[in-house]
Amino acid sequence: MIQTHEINDEFRKTLVGMPIVFIENEKSLKDQEPLDERELPQDDHDCDQEDPELTSLGDGTPSPAEIKLKIKKSLLEFRCKVEDSILGNYLLGEPDQNLAPEEIVVAREQLRDITLWGVPLLPSKAHEGTDIVLRKFLKAKDFKVSDAFDMLQKTMIWRSKNNIEGILDEDLGSEFENAGFLNGRDREGRPVSYHVCGVFRDKHLYKKTFGTHQKCDKFLRWRIQLIEKAIEKLSFREGGVDSIIQIYDLKNIPNQGMKELNSLSKKALMMFQNYYPELIHKSIVVYAPFWFYTSQVLFSRFMNQRNKKKFILARPQKVTQTLLKFIAPEHLPTEYGGLKRNFDQDFSIADKVLELKIKGNTVSRVEFPVNEPGVTIMWDVTVVGWDVSYKEEFIPDDEGSYNILLQNQSVVGDSTRNSFYISEPGKIVITVENGTFKKKKLFYRSKTRATIPMFILLA
Repeated sequence: MIQTHEINDEFRKTLVGMPIVFIENEKSLKDQEPLDERELPQDDHDCDQEDPELTSLGDGTPSPAEIKLKIKKSLLEFRCKVEDSILGNYLLGEPDQNLAPEEIVVAREQLRDITLWGVPLLPSKAHEGTDIVLRKFLKAKDFKVSDAFDMLQKTMIWRSKNNIEGILDEDLGSEFENAGFLNGRDREGRPVSYHVCGVFRDKHLYKKTFGTHQKCDKFLRWRIQLIEKAIEKLSFREGGVDSIIQIYDLKNIPNQGMKELNSLSKKALMMFQNYYPELIHKSIVVYAPFWFYTSQVLFSRFMNQRNKKKFILARPQKVTQTLLKFIAPEHLPTEYGGLKRNFDQDFSIADKVLELKIKGNTVSRVEFPVNEPGVTIMWDVTVVGWDVSYKEEFIPDDEGSYNILLQNQSVVGDSTRNSFYISEPGKIVITVENGTFKKKKLFYRSKTRATIPMFILLA
């Protein structure tokens, strides 16, 4: 078992016995002086220039140009520092003095090819993703170069000691597949990772998952594997998607008897904060029980201010509304009020979703006209917040034919899907009556497919 380092006194008990190594977040290094503005260096000997005087706005607030220049200088200095640490063979700490000279040469050559999240770290390789990765560490440390380098170095040491580069090849079993998974993307193309804590209300499953220290270690390693799978879907280039969304579903989670899960959740939070800077765009907590808001005050003590701002607590009655701000309905699972279903053979994310705004105390209709008989029409509908009267019917074009009522009820819950075989031209009409004073949003889509009636196949 790998030895664990302490993070702080309050957090000491949480880390005992954990095989994932934490590197202390010391702040003993002083920031180096900023550099002058110029193009990124091809030679790391250009890193000792003096800083020119910068001007601020009249109220002392830095101007946009000054901020941009500061960021560029910090990146330039950070590039030089990383280049020196790789070429000097100390990015992963001081080299072993007992190594033979030829072994040191081999270690130097291997360090030149070191990567993080699939991106080469050696700036002189001129990879388009290197600056993007380095900026994440700078941003996490408010563009203080020494602190950013300290964070990068500890991240690389942690990954090396825990073989994080090989974690995607590990078979950690399938018992966690319902507790966490990747599903869809947000409106900006970021992968969305779901963590469903309610599955552990089953005492047998909880004991099976957290019954021993070894099982707890396996669970924590699985959490790391999940975020590494999400990182695989990122694109570290200008204009690319380089962060993820996390959703924590606390529905049906008990408030007692989950000591191990709470402890491991804190450990995972600290790992993401210390070793995955600026990779999590937002963490959205849904269906949180009342007691969670009290415990969150204590829980937030372990987070820095930047990461606190990334957490969003969605009130139970506004879960769908909150999630739809970040995730389009075709990417949001039906259990959260969206239209996405697992292993869906009828619709895909490529099928266009339309939106209808419904005012309070009004009746709104959506029509799907079908002019050709012999097809089956399918439709998906969801109303944000529901609490409406909902009716589906087929109205034929021929006035001598009868209307067919398909559904008529008050709906409060999930998305609804239905289909109908069209034997004559007509239209499907969906009527939504909003009896409340609140505005509603309805999302819908439809498609048709040619169908051979069963009675013809049996003939």
